[in-house]
Order: sequence, then structure tokens, then C-alpha cells
Amino acid sequence: MNAIVAADRRWAIGRNGGLLFSLPADMRRFRALTLGGTVIMGRLTLESLPGGRPLPRRRNIVVTRNPAALPEGVEGAASPEEAVALAGGPEAEDLWVIGGGSIYAALLDQCRRVFLTRVEAQAEDPDTFFPDLERLPNWEAASPGEPVEENGLEFRFIEYVNTTPHNRTGEVKV
Repeated sequence: MNAIVAADRRWAIGRNGGLLFSLPADMRRFRALTLGGTVIMGRLTLESLPGGRPLPRRRNIVVTRNPAALPEGVEGAASPEEAVALAGGPEAEDLWVIGGGSIYAALLDQCRRVFLTRVEAQAEDPDTFFPDLERLPNWEAASPGEPVEENGLEFRFIEYVNTTPHNRTGEVKV
């Protein structure tokens, strides 16, 4: 299982249920990496997608208390852990955690990799943050990425590796 996210230099990822930055290169990378896979997200993340519809050509699993209210093409799970089990477990390589903040926080320890788009800017008034991987002892930057500039913003694609991923029972997976 992997996570994919775009964050500013303070690890901010959202405001009022939406993304902080419009970066077509980041969207292309997101699509290329997740296409054909399974994505796990919270209900608010689903609602932030165009039309509140599931991502095409991906299996969409949404963590929600009200699965009956989900649109067609979306599977519901009562908890992040249930979503992972429904998707085949944390060992699945083509399984992607795509937000929001509470879903990332709940599942980060089980992720093997985080594909980060690090924006060299500070967003105004963010209300959602990703855990600071630089401060977590089990996360290492595996590839720093070259700077890219788009829409007046500089960013890098950085891949982080979890040196001690845990499964849902807390056991270290090696």
C-alpha cells in the first residue's frame, strides 16, 4: 500500500475540502500512478472530486458512516482498517491512500511508500495537514526529485520509503 499527496513546505494539503494548488504535472503523475489500481479515500475527498464522482478506471473505496449515500461505482467501508481489508490488505502494491488528512493519519504506518509532490510555497489558511515525514524516524527520502516549475510554483516529486511498515495488528512487516 502506498500514499500519494501534494503538500506545501509545512505539510499542508488542503483547505475547505479542496486542494491547495493547481498543478497539471502533479495531476498527470497522480493519474499515471493510480490508474488501474484501488484508491482509498474519505467521504470529503470523494466529494471534492469532479462532480463528486469516483475516479475512472480505478476501484474506489470510501470510508464513510453512510455507505448508502455513496454514488454508483464506489464501495463503502466503515473504517480505514475495513477499507484496507476490503482492498486485499496492506501488502497490495497497487493500493493507494489518497486522502484526506484523517485517512492518511490512520493508514500511514501501514504504507510502504509515500509519493509526495513537495510544493516550495506556503499555502494561505490551510486546515488539513499530512504527517511530517521528516520528523518520523521510520521514513526516509529515497529520491529527492528535480525541481519543476508550473503555474508560478516550484515543486519536486519525492518518494519516501517506510523502513518499518506495520500491518493493522501492529506487527512489523519485513
